[in-house]
Amino acid sequence: MRYLFRLTCLFGGLLAISSISLATAASDEQKAVLVTGASTGIGRHVTEVLAADGYFVYAGARKQKDLDALNAIENVQAIRLDVTIQDEVDAAVEIVRQGGRGLYGLVNNAGVGSGGPILDVDEDDIRWLFDVNVFGVIKVTKAFAPFIIESKGRITTIGSIAGILTWVGGGDYTMSKHAIEAFADTLEKEMQRFEVEVSVIQPGNYRSEISKTIRARRGSELTEAQKQSPYADYYKGRMEGPADRSQYKDPDEVSAAIIHALFDANPKHRYMVVPNREEAGWTIGQTMQRLAQRNERQEHAFSREELIAMLDSAIAAEHAEANE
Repeated sequence: MRYLFRLTCLFGGLLAISSISLATAASDEQKAVLVTGASTGIGRHVTEVLAADGYFVYAGARKQKDLDALNAIENVQAIRLDVTIQDEVDAAVEIVRQGGRGLYGLVNNAGVGSGGPILDVDEDDIRWLFDVNVFGVIKVTKAFAPFIIESKGRITTIGSIAGILTWVGGGDYTMSKHAIEAFADTLEKEMQRFEVEVSVIQPGNYRSEISKTIRARRGSELTEAQKQSPYADYYKGRMEGPADRSQYKDPDEVSAAIIHALFDANPKHRYMVVPNREEAGWTIGQTMQRLAQRNERQEHAFSREELIAMLDSAIAAEHAEANE
């Protein structure tokens, strides 16, 4: 929690920061964008799209082979960046400062998956996942916010429909993505005074390397503890499932949403991007179920008619904002 309080306190005095010498704001000719976790999946895809569209991309990655591959792309400068390591974040800030382009956009994409029933999962694994998926996002945002404020740019964070959904064995991952929802909502309010737009992207199931990396980290055999667990059926099903996500669509729609959030004159705050109506139904349905659960059997419950009126009002407000 202390990290969240530190984040809240950051922006009140942000303009007084003198420890970082800011570069000239990005020009209209070639705005610069930093993408974390750019080696594979959504991060690599949006890096390629941005670069092809003429934007300059600082592409964060951890492994040398990925850095080399990213540097081979025109309009891309790869940066060694593990979002959990403060020294690497600080070094990335210095690279951007020395680049002289400023920074118009930040895409917080770096993230990891894990999984396991909450009664079984090791607490150190949960801490590691939150260090990447939550505290890494906070760390990078704090470091680069002065550049974004100077350019009156955009901050976009990749969440997930997992920030709304839950499932057996997905507790640690979904908790981290629920946290990103609150982070993005709060950051949006805190950045309004600087005229910086903040968005959160909520992808559904698209092609990525996340399942493969999870499988590599878990190993190919069940442990004795997993075999004896009350959730042994879960572990067995997980092991028998596909090790990749090649059955899903390429994330073109996700990249399109990121581009809209970064550059459209009227960006949305929240982008749910799913490959089909079924996944939209999961996500909206879970939202409605929680609404019903909150409202029922409490002293100040609203009637069905009042709830519908609230929904109509919210829809009208979104339509008005979209047409501004």
